[in-house]
Amino acid sequence: MNASDIIRVGIIGCGGIANGKHMPSLKKVPGVQMVAFCDIVVERAEKAAAQYGVPGAKVYEDYKKLLEDKTIDVVHVLTPNRAHSFITVDALEAGKHVMCEKPMAINSVEAKKMLDAAERTGKLLTIGYQTRQTAQAQYLKAESEMGTFGDIYFARACAVRRRAVPTWGVFLNEYEQGGGPLIDIGTHALDVTLWIMNNYKPKYCVGTAYKAHNNDVEQGNDWGNWDPSKFTVESSAFGFIVMENGATISLDASWALNTLEAREACCMVCGTKAGGDMFNGTAKINGIRQNRQYTFQPSFSSGGAAFYEGVSDNDPAAKEAYQWIQAVRGEKAEPTVLPAQAYTVTRILEGIYTSAKTGDIYKF
Repeated sequence: MNASDIIRVGIIGCGGIANGKHMPSLKKVPGVQMVAFCDIVVERAEKAAAQYGVPGAKVYEDYKKLLEDKTIDVVHVLTPNRAHSFITVDALEAGKHVMCEKPMAINSVEAKKMLDAAERTGKLLTIGYQTRQTAQAQYLKAESEMGTFGDIYFARACAVRRRAVPTWGVFLNEYEQGGGPLIDIGTHALDVTLWIMNNYKPKYCVGTAYKAHNNDVEQGNDWGNWDPSKFTVESSAFGFIVMENGATISLDASWALNTLEAREACCMVCGTKAGGDMFNGTAKINGIRQNRQYTFQPSFSSGGAAFYEGVSDNDPAAKEAYQWIQAVRGEKAEPTVLPAQAYTVTRILEGIYTSAKTGDIYKF
């Protein structure tokens, strides 16, 4: 590999998602160097630089200083949701390709600014929806493209936890995040559903949101008790979306729900020819053949094509990073997640939140 093939990356935001997903994944990609780290808590940036950076990696407290480095090719924006838009726009204007962690932005106005900046600058922009890279999602997407399902007219997007409210960072802060489980994990479920359907034209939606468990004393939470005084976002939200072609999507998102059917970042699609789902860690196809009901479940115990890229099917975050860098190098035509697709996800989430507040149908 020539020196010119090296991709120099700057990390903006060195918190949980940076350490849990992006930096470990980038470290696995050949020819990637993490050369700069920025965080408003400079100690976090220093720790990240020491663990993941090249020798002499720079540390910043002000992201604008990082963007002044013309040798940086790519920036990963891994901050709380409110900062996604303006940092991404500034990075694109500074000539960097940008991977922004999900959701794209806290509302459609901010997301549109990102979309416009990418088009204006000609730089690549993608959003961190790594659920698309799971073996189950990839399988259902391929079947959908083959026409297995026919016309998909109903889908269910699921992001439901029984009791798993995140108690760290700013997840419970509506100002910083723009919402709770709907914008946090519901966004993954909606993205993978739209992607498998290949349908990005919403017509209207209805939404409801609840703070049913925010003030619970007995919490039984997987990550310890939350502080009710800081739990300012919804604990659950639900949406009913009708697309322009008449297809319907039901979206469930919750951090705390009295249910035994906890399913996260997964979906079910139902078409005129067959149906499929990615529930329970696998994929299943169902339909009618020779006037008999059938269910088909492929095995994911052996590797698929992803192994030939040097990345395992069971490491979606690494696959996301690998394919993103491929796009930056021009080895693939475009990023897996297109900004226009992520913009539609944000528009729908905003529609559900708006409907929940007004009690009215939200028309796109």
